[in-house]
Amino acid sequence: MRKDLSLEDLDDLLERPLVAVLATRRSDGSPLLSPVWHEYRDGAFHVTTSLHDVKVRHVRRDSRVSLLIYEPDPPWRGVEVRGEATVDVEETRDRVRRIAVRYLGERAGTAYVGEGGSGAVLHLVPDEIRAWDFKDEMER
Repeated sequence: MRKDLSLEDLDDLLERPLVAVLATRRSDGSPLLSPVWHEYRDGAFHVTTSLHDVKVRHVRRDSRVSLLIYEPDPPWRGVEVRGEATVDVEETRDRVRRIAVRYLGERAGTAYVGEGGSGAVLHLVPDEIRAWDFKDEMER
């Protein structure tokens, strides 16, 4: 397994509309794992969620989060990023639309936002990155 990769080493992995797993912290410190839509843009990960979702409450109380993105087929590339997230609820419509279109396509993504889908975006600039792939094993 190749380790210590950078985000650039993962080729198109972050461009794929893979559902990521976001870890936030409950009030007792235990993790909550949530499937989320995301995008990587301008050096940060952006995650859509509802303004009233528990993830927003968690991040406002304890901003430390982890995000895991991986592909389910060979060469099984993945990345875990950790850092502090911020909550954005102002002027999120364009970003939410772009992310919804990424996952649902133009028509359904636009409709999703038109129906009021998502009202907040969590922003995560990675402090720590752990990336890997099994490319070498696949070539054997």
